Amino acid sequence: MGIPGKPKKVLLFIATLYREKDYYYKALKIFETLFGEILFESSPKIWNYSKYYEPEMGSPLFKRFIFFRRLILEEDIVPIKLTTNKIEIELSTDGKRNINIDPGYISLAKLVLVTTKDYCHRIYLANGIYGEITLIFKKDSFLPHEFTYRDYSEVEYIKIFNIARKIYKHILSET
Repeated sequence: MGIPGKPKKVLLFIATLYREKDYYYKALKIFETLFGEILFESSPKIWNYSKYYEPEMGSPLFKRFIFFRRLILEEDIVPIKLTTNKIEIELSTDGKRNINIDPGYISLAKLVLVTTKDYCHRIYLANGIYGEITLIFKKDSFLPHEFTYRDYSEVEYIKIFNIARKIYKHILSET
């Protein structure tokens, strides 16, 4: 029989999707207030994987990732997702979002995203929030699987997540 242990804290990140950079910077200030010091941000990259968001947000859309220095407990991701949903509403215009905010975390073994949408590869966490293992870490790199979003499968994004994992591993060694 296994004995429950105390899990390591994980590295919080937020994926953003937006058209106007002003909304990105407004959200960034809110994130710093709520989640603390930013480790690093990815450069903006044009996001053209789907037209799903265009009726609401327009185009072209840009994606950026923000990584935070303060580590979190895995269960903290549920209230964080509920908070980022509220931020999306606060930054909306006439009921349309100006920024899409998707929090997640990196552990040594995986990258997890959270969502309000259930599907066969997602598990219920709490308060209407589901978690999915989006990438797994194996043989010195994150790897996608069958249900990984196409953009998260991109080499450029995987490089960013591998860098974030190295930084996270270093932070763990300091604690």
